[in-house]
Amino acid sequence: MNPTPKRRTVTLGLLQHACGTDPEENLEVCLRAARQAADDGANILCTQELVRSQYFCQSEEHRYFGLAEPIPGPSTRAFQELARERGVVVVASLFEKRAEGLYHNTAVIIDADGSLLGIYRKMHIPDDPLFYEKFYFTPGDTGFRTWDTRFGRIGVLVCWDQWYPEAARLTAMSGAEILLYPTAIGWHPSEKAEYGEHQHSAWETIQRAHAIANGCYVAAVNRIGHERPVGGDGLEFWGQSFVAGTSGQILGKAAVDRPENLLVTVDLSKVDVTRTHWPFLRDRRIDAYGDLTRRFRD
Repeated sequence: MNPTPKRRTVTLGLLQHACGTDPEENLEVCLRAARQAADDGANILCTQELVRSQYFCQSEEHRYFGLAEPIPGPSTRAFQELARERGVVVVASLFEKRAEGLYHNTAVIIDADGSLLGIYRKMHIPDDPLFYEKFYFTPGDTGFRTWDTRFGRIGVLVCWDQWYPEAARLTAMSGAEILLYPTAIGWHPSEKAEYGEHQHSAWETIQRAHAIANGCYVAAVNRIGHERPVGGDGLEFWGQSFVAGTSGQILGKAAVDRPENLLVTVDLSKVDVTRTHWPFLRDRRIDAYGDLTRRFRD
């Protein structure tokens, strides 16, 4: 009889809050939430997408490029200092200015000693009404990666990436025990009554499916609030940050409309147990998947 795997517990801290018009104030709100989450026992902290600003991609305006900063830069250093002081891993989503005229939607991955382990640049860039990200962000070139941190091996993807099983699979194949998704997603107020429930259900379901298909934990961190940076109806962000277990079960979910540090303790030893009992990675037919690299099969 095989011995029971030794428990490897880690507490995730998902930082859900609203954002106003002042980038420095938004950063401070997030840092305060991060300090509190760390003091409450979180080991790995994750921010929502583009944490220093409102979701400016609701319009195409050159002035918003002024929100971008280099990486490493002031915000990266602030999160590094917090990580070092509190002994926590931090994943923070920032608007990166890589060079003149070259910008990315980028997450920084910081270990518990404050060292910058690396970055992930958002690979899938949407272009939908009020989500005009192609105007601002160059598609990522980092590939799908994982990082060994003090508290486990993590993979990071960003928002629109969460709809793509290929992204989750490739990150899991790199050894991720936890997939972390900084997110900014919400309802068009005029559509909420008719489509809102289905839209939210689809968002949650596909990420729970990533957990099932890959036998790992999934943590999605969303913002709250009704943002109208350019007037009109704006976007009503639906919050409800959550953590899914290795079988897709919801382990914890935050509120729809209030700031919250969602702390969820997970046992990383269950990744191996799940992948052994549901051996989806073992039974993949990699000899038959070549057409996945094609745009479409005619």
